[in-house]
Amino acid sequence: MTPENEAATRYFSAITAALSGLEVFMRDDRSPLYRHGIVAKIVAEYIARLDNSFSCWRNRLGFMETFRISRAESGFPVFQNVLELENDRRQADTRLANIPLADELREEMADFILRHKEFPKALQKSMAERLYLEGVRSETTFGPFTLAQTAKVSVNPKTGRPYYLVHWAAFDGSANLPLVYMVTVEDSSEEMIGQLVDRNGKLNDKVDIPLPVEGLLNPELAHRFDDFTEKNSAYTLSPATIAVNLDKDFEQLHPKQLRRVVLGPFYSAGITDNNSTVTDILDKVRKPENAWLLTWTIQEVYSKAEKPGRKGLFSSEKTTQEFFIDTDDLEAARQGVSSYEKHALIPHEAYQALYAAGEAQKIFSGYKVHILSKGQVISDV
Repeated sequence: MTPENEAATRYFSAITAALSGLEVFMRDDRSPLYRHGIVAKIVAEYIARLDNSFSCWRNRLGFMETFRISRAESGFPVFQNVLELENDRRQADTRLANIPLADELREEMADFILRHKEFPKALQKSMAERLYLEGVRSETTFGPFTLAQTAKVSVNPKTGRPYYLVHWAAFDGSANLPLVYMVTVEDSSEEMIGQLVDRNGKLNDKVDIPLPVEGLLNPELAHRFDDFTEKNSAYTLSPATIAVNLDKDFEQLHPKQLRRVVLGPFYSAGITDNNSTVTDILDKVRKPENAWLLTWTIQEVYSKAEKPGRKGLFSSEKTTQEFFIDTDDLEAARQGVSSYEKHALIPHEAYQALYAAGEAQKIFSGYKVHILSKGQVISDV
């Protein structure tokens, strides 16, 4: 194995452990997301997608020499890897047709070893490529962009409008960060109100809604909504900007809350160099599988009021939302959010190393710290 592949193997072990720990955290009843069960469930679905992507990339090392990550910034794979994974998924059937079946390859490998008394490297690569393509074809991975789904439908008793919880995801190509979006949006279109709201102002129980629904529940706006989300999911756009754009672009949609979960940066000993202090201390952790630190940020912007629209003879104005930005918090104002939470997940051994070095308080300033120990997550340390 080349030094590059050895480093990649260490990296995959670390990121797999981190994502597994994050899934444990999502299931923990002390998790801040656990109180919002459907939110934790949605985020967990995208973590599973990301985990599948890393499993595929790990298999890809069996026949590819290198794997590039954003070492100095996010600690996640560079965007090119995400694009290649998506491209390989689309071509998987065609490429698999040109590779012998797994049993045939095993027989050829056994025959080669008997005849040549050496390991069949070329056949091993073919086997690795087959396993990779089979995995890419069958697994749901985290792609460059994941189309929206409607996860929940209800009715706002104050406005009499149906509202949807819609989520989607993107892997930002500039920041190399996985992003998960969720928006709660009211729909004032007459057709949807007529279908979904009964005479008592409640959700019409006679309408069967097989959740989750692919795309926005409103079929008249679903394609436009997909186009909007694909163009408005960049990390450089603040949640407030995205919410304002959504409010402006859709006359009948009224965003009440938009949440973005930014996964990363990720720090791994001997691999990333995005924080020299963290890197130096993680390098001293005895077990490589425990020498990592995963951070994420939950950003939220919500509407504090709705400005009614007006229709006149010569001009009209649509209903608009007034989004709250916490200008008393400079960081919230910088991020363009009503509120935010910064989280860090770290193995117990790595946290002990940071604490012993006297760096824990400085590194985790402003973070909610969660320690992974023996398969359990300890928060509020």
